[in-house]
Amino acid sequence: MSNKNPVSLILIFIFIYPILKGFIQKYNSDYTKNELLSFEKSAAALIGLILGFLLFKLYFLNRESAVFNYIPENITAVMDSNPWLWYIIFLPLLSLIFYQVFYIVFIMLNSIIINPIFCILDRMVKTRSVTAKRIIGGTVEVPKAVCNVIYLVFILNFISILNLSPKINDMLQESGIYTALCREIVIPVTDSKMAKALPEIIDNSFKVKIQNDDGISTWEDIKKYKNIPFSKNHQIVYYNGITLEEGIKSSDEINRFAESITSNLESDRAKAREIYKWIGSNINYDDAKAQRILNNDFSLKSGAVTTFNTRKGICFDYACLYVAMSRAAGLKVRMITGEGFNGISWVSHAWNEVYLKEEEKWIKLDSTFYKGGNYFNSKRFDMDHKNPKIIGEW
Repeated sequence: MSNKNPVSLILIFIFIYPILKGFIQKYNSDYTKNELLSFEKSAAALIGLILGFLLFKLYFLNRESAVFNYIPENITAVMDSNPWLWYIIFLPLLSLIFYQVFYIVFIMLNSIIINPIFCILDRMVKTRSVTAKRIIGGTVEVPKAVCNVIYLVFILNFISILNLSPKINDMLQESGIYTALCREIVIPVTDSKMAKALPEIIDNSFKVKIQNDDGISTWEDIKKYKNIPFSKNHQIVYYNGITLEEGIKSSDEINRFAESITSNLESDRAKAREIYKWIGSNINYDDAKAQRILNNDFSLKSGAVTTFNTRKGICFDYACLYVAMSRAAGLKVRMITGEGFNGISWVSHAWNEVYLKEEEKWIKLDSTFYKGGNYFNSKRFDMDHKNPKIIGEW
């Protein structure tokens, strides 16, 4: 499937084209020097993008710097209301600065190291056959080909974060080459703690059964049903094989435990955070179950009770358990469905909102994402959660 995927085909073409061009052109000093300059620009751009993203993440996403003391509050308020502006404005600016610095460094290295190497290579290739020159010409293009592919994958990942088009996101998600390179290069290089900590989740691991007036039922994922008008013509029957009420059903054990870990806490915020922390740190993501859900196998039990007893589940189970424990602690809570960004693409997901009486407001939290960072009413929440839909309130 991925071999016919447009994204995969583009990545393959980007890799093969410079190598094929070098093979046809054959090795010669002037041509290769020009290609080297082109490669250096690509390499500088790639390094600039990586370092720019790391600095951007450190200072702008996590807010771990006093740099925000120099940005007017009205500007940060606008940026926080439109999180994508951070990516559009500051990430390109930082990347451009690093690009200029490293390109200058490469030019300096050329005169000291690269040009003398070309003189030696010219003498070695001079007496070689045409075939040998073609092979050398193609070989010297390999670094540029690799660099171009990696750079494009970073750009595609950036586009995926912005979620410009569901169709583009689906193509990226279905490309085996793109997803593999993201896992092996993009996520490790950008040191995305959230993406490293998260399993290969959430991709359609949340299924909903829809029934119409004729009694015909089909299993659909969150992305497909989010715009369906809820009426007697379209009724949601099951979430991952169970009804919503079955999913959030509690037990005496859960109720007693939730009361015990929140009894000494006074504020709703403190209680909500304690439950979030306990679920996030004690429940493990069930990869095997997620895969079975992907294949429309709903024979495994889901919901709060099963998740609490087994200490594992998928996003819907995390959200169900949070509802059950919050209700036991006397908190008003919601179940939310939508899409989350798992480091590679936007995928179907579930999380929660909880009401803080003292502050008279609802706040967002995601216990599934707990191991990846702060997802308790954090400013970065809307950067990797979208299309929220309230499916229940208790």
